[in-house]
Amino acid sequence: MTTRTMRAAKRLRRARTAAVVAALLAPVLALSACAVPGSGEPAVSASAKTDPQGAFMATLASHCGKAYAGRLVSSDAADADMAGADMIVHFRECSPDRMAIPFHVRGADGTWDRSRTWLITRTTSGLRLKHDHRHADGSPDPVTLYGGDTAAPGSAGAQDFPVDQDSIAMFRAGGMTASLTNVWRVEVTPEAYIYQLSREGRLFRVAFDLTQPVTPPPAPWGW
Repeated sequence: MTTRTMRAAKRLRRARTAAVVAALLAPVLALSACAVPGSGEPAVSASAKTDPQGAFMATLASHCGKAYAGRLVSSDAADADMAGADMIVHFRECSPDRMAIPFHVRGADGTWDRSRTWLITRTTSGLRLKHDHRHADGSPDPVTLYGGDTAAPGSAGAQDFPVDQDSIAMFRAGGMTASLTNVWRVEVTPEAYIYQLSREGRLFRVAFDLTQPVTPPPAPWGW
């Protein structure tokens, strides 16, 4: 292959990569259009109004490959072992229709728990959140792939996932009756990615700083 041919091949690869990135980021760029005069708030684009879930997925995908540090920001006694723990979220696998987002937590003994991956996918009727839980040897936890589907369009910055019937059946079988009314929420802003679990008498909420990327962690268990 001649030098000229090699240069042409490199230019073609760069052009193809740029096209893929542009397709993923188009809804995100549309969100950051002009500000509403006098309000100090960004204008909401037509695409975000007509397809807020597509814009939400594109915003997540704009962080593809990056990792960010976070912390517990709720104060339930049930999560005392996570208070002050090091946490990292990693936008590991990304497409317009599927995000795989591992959640890593370092325990008090200094070892990392890499058992959790949040899976967010587009369905024919909305978005779906599932929790992939694995053991250190990669085998699935008995309670895994639970979650829920959106019941409303939400917004480009936040989506709610009420527990689905399959998860309710799993929780009942495992005696986890407190989880039968779970609602999960995922928020994303220019500054933060936030994951939340709520139900009556229970709130778990972690937030990650999207302004300061960190070194991506190893693959989660089983991946």
